[in-house]
Amino acid sequence: MENEPLIDDALKSELAALYQAEDRHYHGLAHIEAMLAQATEYRHLLHDPEAIEAAIWFHDAVYDSRAKDNEAKSAALAESKLAGRTRPERLARILAMINATATHQLPPFEDKNAASDAALFLDMDLSILGAGPDIFDAYEKAVRLEYGWVEEPMWRAGRAAVLKSFLARPHIFHTSEFRQRFETRARTNLERSRAALEG
Repeated sequence: MENEPLIDDALKSELAALYQAEDRHYHGLAHIEAMLAQATEYRHLLHDPEAIEAAIWFHDAVYDSRAKDNEAKSAALAESKLAGRTRPERLARILAMINATATHQLPPFEDKNAASDAALFLDMDLSILGAGPDIFDAYEKAVRLEYGWVEEPMWRAGRAAVLKSFLARPHIFHTSEFRQRFETRARTNLERSRAALEG
């Protein structure tokens, strides 16, 4: 059981197909590939890189911009696909990380290594916020397309509220590595975007 990879090529293909749906302008395969690249870059800091890889592959597997339970449904899919491939407590840790992407608050792990991995995973998911201005603007446009059904005034109010909630946090990123690399630029991007939405 432990010798088999958590995510094999067949499962990757199955998940990749979900991420290639036409309505995914940001939450698609490119987002997953970007996170996997960061997981490789920061592998030396990860205690369970395979569990992080699994959490990355599954965290946006179910994505419907009209729904409020995407993270829970993605976690349920992970549970059904990964059951029997690993120990229950490890699976529970993966599911907790997927569910945590709903709020980007750290799961209450008592295990320091698990908490550290979860912090890095959540920071990878949000690193786009600290991208260069052009990449960030393209991300904002892509998210707007995913919410194409929302009328503009509602979109502006809702999106501005989301950005403000991130700006109100003492830190957007949980780890010192990502704070040093992305925090300042993320705040600049979010502030600029908020001003445009409210302008």
